Order: sequence, then structure tokens, then C-alpha cells
Amino acid sequence: MDTFFISHGAPSLVIDDGIPARKFLQSWKSSIMQELPKAILMVSAHWDTDAPTVNLVQGPNDTIYDFYGFPSKMYKLKYPAPGAPDLAKKVKELLNKSGFGPIKEEKNRGLDHGAWVPLMLMYPEASIPVCQLSVQSRKGAEHHYKMGKALAPLREEGVLILGSGNATHNMRYIGPDDGPIAKWASDFDTWLKEACINGRYDDLNNYEAKAPSARISHPWPDHLVPLHVALGAAGEQAKGELIHHSWTNRTISYASYRFTSPK
Repeated sequence: MDTFFISHGAPSLVIDDGIPARKFLQSWKSSIMQELPKAILMVSAHWDTDAPTVNLVQGPNDTIYDFYGFPSKMYKLKYPAPGAPDLAKKVKELLNKSGFGPIKEEKNRGLDHGAWVPLMLMYPEASIPVCQLSVQSRKGAEHHYKMGKALAPLREEGVLILGSGNATHNMRYIGPDDGPIAKWASDFDTWLKEACINGRYDDLNNYEAKAPSARISHPWPDHLVPLHVALGAAGEQAKGELIHHSWTNRTISYASYRFTSPK
């Protein structure tokens, strides 16, 4: 299994045909990944904890509405994908073995919108078991890269490792869609693309010092570090590929990436 980083943008992605990334995610099974995974490990920006935590759910996952002020129909959507308790236990085992423990578990937590919104478009049948793993944004990029490396064996078991965040994420500076792309957002987005495609993983792990406009593009690391988990899980010689690119609100990049390990 290749690993992926998806820019999920606003929760309204799930209902708004005006967001270009929506069609990209709807075409996932036909144009990006024809092989169905046995299970999905989702690393979302919207579950941020002090210690790595998995949701160990026996039945269907609950749908968490962790957003406000959106159309009422969004609060009626459900994505009852089965939980993946065996995968959750394997994640705990791998991370504990690699020194990230003790890994915590939550048995009553469902999927936040960083998980279910893209998955509802990618796999609308909600039939693939999903386990969610939290981020620890206070611990930085390299922590998440190493966490991804520890999880790499899951790829051999048919597990799809998905990071869900945003290539740029600063809600203070969003604007109208018909305005020009902010230079700081474009500069960071271009740097990120070149670093991923050219395998500059040391730079990516030190993006706050290496990338232009890093602080304004990501005032807090939570929406970028899921990329580092996907990157680490793909292996040291993995090749990055830009699989989608679009913008909304002048500053929100929906750049999404595939990471493929050498055969």
C-alpha cells in the first residue's frame, strides 16, 4: 500500500460541489487507488493529544460533528464505518515497541470531520474498517515522521495509512475565492511540493526553519504533521507525487500527495 496525505479543507467539502477537491476525492477509487484496503488507519489534524492515542471501537464508528455554523443538513450526515479494533491493537504494539508508549486507547470515540469528511467522498459505502490515531502537535514534525516509520509494516498487511490535514492552514487570513492567492501561501505550498517530490525529507522534518512563510502558513503544526506520518510510513526512499492541487479562500491549499516506496 502507498501512503497518502489529503488536504481536507472545510467540512463543507462533503456537500459543496463548488470546492474543486470534492470531485478529486469522489474519483478516488477510479483514478487514484483501485485496490480496496483491508482497513484504514486515519491520522487527522482534528484529534490532538499529549500522548499517541487510538480509537478502539468494536462496532460502527460514531460521526463527530466538531464544527459550528454550517448548514443543518451536515449535522445529519453519518459515516458508520466499522471500527478496526485489531488494527488499533497492532498500532499500539508497533508504537510501544518503537518507544512511543504508553499508547492510550479510547473505546467511545468516533471519527472527527478530518476523518469522515474525506472518507465519505472516497469510500461512500462506509464498509472499510477505520481506526483513528491522534497527533501530538506539540512534539513537532520529526516525532510524527518517526511515528510513521514505526507504522510502516502495516502497509504489508493491506492497511491504507492516510494523513488528513491541509497543505496551508491559517483561518485568520481566508478571503473570497475570486481573489488572488496570497503570496505567503503560494510560497509555502510551492516549497512543500518541491520538498515532497524531490525527497527532501530532512527539510520537511525541519520545515519551520527551512520553508518560506512557515509560521503564517501553519501557526500551529496540527494540520501539517499528518503528512509527516504518511511520509515516514512510506519508507526512507519513498517518492512523493502531487495527486491533486486546488485552492479556495485565497489561502487554503488542497494539495494532496501520494508516497510510494521503491519496489
